[in-house]
Amino acid sequence: MGDVLAGFHAAWEFESDSVLIRFERGIRTPKLFQTLGERRIPLEAITGVTLTQGKRGTVVLHAVLRPGADPLMEAAAGQLKETSDPYRLVLPADRETLAEYYADELRARLTGDGSPAERFLVDPPKTPLQFKAYDAKASFDGKAVSFRWFWTGASSAKWKAGDQSFPVTGLSGVEWRSPEVFEGHLRLLRRDPAGAAQPAQPDQDPAAVVFGLGYGPVHESLPFAASVLAAVRAAAPGPVAAVPAARRDPADIAERIRHLGELHEAGLVTDEEFSMKKAELLAEL
Repeated sequence: MGDVLAGFHAAWEFESDSVLIRFERGIRTPKLFQTLGERRIPLEAITGVTLTQGKRGTVVLHAVLRPGADPLMEAAAGQLKETSDPYRLVLPADRETLAEYYADELRARLTGDGSPAERFLVDPPKTPLQFKAYDAKASFDGKAVSFRWFWTGASSAKWKAGDQSFPVTGLSGVEWRSPEVFEGHLRLLRRDPAGAAQPAQPDQDPAAVVFGLGYGPVHESLPFAASVLAAVRAAAPGPVAAVPAARRDPADIAERIRHLGELHEAGLVTDEEFSMKKAELLAEL
């Protein structure tokens, strides 16, 4: 096609075998889009295209990707807010006819059946990458992930273990829990022939960093997780995937609520924050 369709925060360039998405760097553009810069999506990675009515006089063109095609979406594991989905192009309603034309043209070129991709078809964010979590500085050079603990935030268990370095060849995947929810974190899932379980709580696990208080924002920690996930899969092809945070044991939930109650009694958590976070923990049972 070779044409460009510009919307709010991004423009889609339609090519013979792919769609190149270029994100704006304006102050109103979501930070995740600014961090990504651009994304080239091969047509084989797209399983469908939709055009729907948006809010306040807009329409939304959305490219639906095959499961397993993009490390960014795999790492996100369904936790991204709709406004942070990089494959939604929001346009003024008066461009609906033009958007429908491009949607039809794109649909005509799709050949996929929606089955899961056997490999990542979209490139991961480029390394090196780093970000500040609440308890550590996380770095990734493409071959190994490093955690350098902050004395102001790291637990005694992490200090005892010391700064960590994890070659991707020793990992089986990643677990990213959005910093926009209570107890957000990034956990590295390790290959352990002995079958030893990792600590249930991320703040006690030397293979995890925790978010909060503005640390580990989505636009920094998610591209990081996606890049690690892609490197892990490249090092060990097979059924490697990101997973959402698992439901905890009821005893663990009770312990976290008890700790939250102590923070509330000490005046470190407001009544509203206590009620909201307690509800979030109970929802995980």
